[in-house]
Amino acid sequence: MFNDDYKLVQRMAPLMQKVLIVDPAPASARLLAELMRNIAPVQLWNAVSTRKGLDAARQVNPQMIFVELQGQDVDGVDFARQLRKSDIACRMAPVIMITATATPSGIMAARDAGVHEFLRKPYTAKDLLRRLEAVTLRPRDWVEAVQYIGPDRRRFNSGDYTGPLKRRSDAIATTDEARIIQALKILKSAVPAVTSDPRQAMRAMMAQMVELHRAANGLKDLKLAAMATDFQRYLAIVTDRGVMDQAEIAREAAALLTLLPSEDTEAGQAA
Repeated sequence: MFNDDYKLVQRMAPLMQKVLIVDPAPASARLLAELMRNIAPVQLWNAVSTRKGLDAARQVNPQMIFVELQGQDVDGVDFARQLRKSDIACRMAPVIMITATATPSGIMAARDAGVHEFLRKPYTAKDLLRRLEAVTLRPRDWVEAVQYIGPDRRRFNSGDYTGPLKRRSDAIATTDEARIIQALKILKSAVPAVTSDPRQAMRAMMAQMVELHRAANGLKDLKLAAMATDFQRYLAIVTDRGVMDQAEIAREAAALLTLLPSEDTEAGQAA
């Protein structure tokens, strides 16, 4: 391993000490495990089906997950969707999907299921290192919507970069103004989802209040911060009450939604 790569691995190692591999093929799981052990000292677990993978994720709480796109009793897209919508502690852990048959539809399905990176077989240790670097050292903004849960899709498969790793700059950060618009769009789409998917709708709305606070602090917008706090307190009351009234929630969210620019009034999911 080159000196620059060694320094890179030293930075990544604490973020990938526990790794789960969901793959029904022993040979490919073993190859990946050997490559991972050659890169850094890691604890590895292997699951041979989607169900066993989710069970292992709950029990092990891995920092990173590799999953085969398609195999006997393994559906990587379904695994990622179930993980993201679950209450498993590692639901936000980086997921790297692996396959030998990388079709455009498969790549898009992985991206839309909340996968962080896509790794095509056959891959080299350098290919793997790039994916590991992307998910550990360049984390993407997390999007907690209703129809989509996962990392910002606009930076999907950033590990495809082939230039010198040490010179690669971070992607442009999301501005506070863009963060506000995205949070309000998600809030707008989450309100009607209260009747069809109440748990995720509530989770999405609570997450957007955190995003609004973050943006308000950056802009020193005391009014926005106060509005987000008021709605956050209201959501906490609704949670304690255990009854979600969609019309009432819409009324409470109305003040925040007036801040959504007119050209963005059409509800849409985040990137």
